[in-house]
Amino acid sequence: MTGRMRELLLIMARLRAPDGCSWDRQQSFASIAPYTIEEAYEVADAAERGEMQHLKDELGDLLFQVVFHAEIAREAGQFDFDEVAGAICDKLLRRHPHVFAASGPLTSAAQSAAWEHIKAQERAAAAVTPPSHLDGVPLALPALMRAFKLSKRAARVGFDFEHAGQTADKVAEELAEVRDAAEHSSHANRTGLAGDPSSEVFEEIGDLLFAAANLARKLDVDAEAALRSANAKFERRFRGMESLAAQRGAIFADLNLDAQERLWQEVKRAE
Repeated sequence: MTGRMRELLLIMARLRAPDGCSWDRQQSFASIAPYTIEEAYEVADAAERGEMQHLKDELGDLLFQVVFHAEIAREAGQFDFDEVAGAICDKLLRRHPHVFAASGPLTSAAQSAAWEHIKAQERAAAAVTPPSHLDGVPLALPALMRAFKLSKRAARVGFDFEHAGQTADKVAEELAEVRDAAEHSSHANRTGLAGDPSSEVFEEIGDLLFAAANLARKLDVDAEAALRSANAKFERRFRGMESLAAQRGAIFADLNLDAQERLWQEVKRAE
C-alpha cells in the first residue's frame, strides 16, 4: 500500500473517531450510498469530456466513497479496505483464466462469453433463493440502464427477437398502446369516469421505454450513453435558441411556439 493510500485510510478513521467530524460520524451505508452514485456519475462525465484534471479529482472523490464504506464496515467488524482490495484482486484473477492461468489467449468474443459464464457460476454459488438468469442486476441502477441489462440477460438464454427490425416493430407497437391509453385517459377525464386513468398511461410509457432500451441493445447501442448524448444535444440547442433570441432583443419565453421552432431549426442548421 502506498504512503498516500495509507494516509487516506488514516484520515477516514480520524473523521469517524469519537472526536472527529460530527457529520462523518453520523453516516451509514445507506446515507452515503447516494453520494457514491453521484460521484460515479461525475467520474463518467469527466471521462466523457476528456478533462483529465477533473477526472483525477473525481476519481479521488469516488475512492473516498469506497474508503468511507470500508471504514463503516471495519467499525462493525465486517471487513476492511484491505479485504475489499483483496476481493477484487481475487475476482479479477478468477475471471481472467486466459491471462493468469494456462488456458491460453482468447478472442474478444470468447473472452466476453467466458466472463459471463464465470459470473453466472458465481451468482449461482452465492444464491440463497432459486437462481434466475436475471440475478445480479442491481435495483439501484438507473432505470434505463437496468432495462438494457435485463433484456441483455434474457437474450443470453434465447428470450429475444431474432432481428432488430422486430424489436423496432415492438417499439412501434408500444407507442401505439401509449396513444390508445392517452386517448382513453383523455376521454375518461372528459366524462368524469371514476378511477385513475393516468395509471394506464404510466404503465404503457414504461413499456415503451423498456422496448426502446431493448432496441438500443439489439443495435449494439449503449442506451444510457445515447440518452446522455441526446440530453446534451437538446441542452446545447435550447441554449442556442435562448442566445439567438437575446441577440435579437427578444425574450425567448415570450415568443410563441412557431417563433421558437424557427429558432430551433436555425440552431440545428448551424451545427
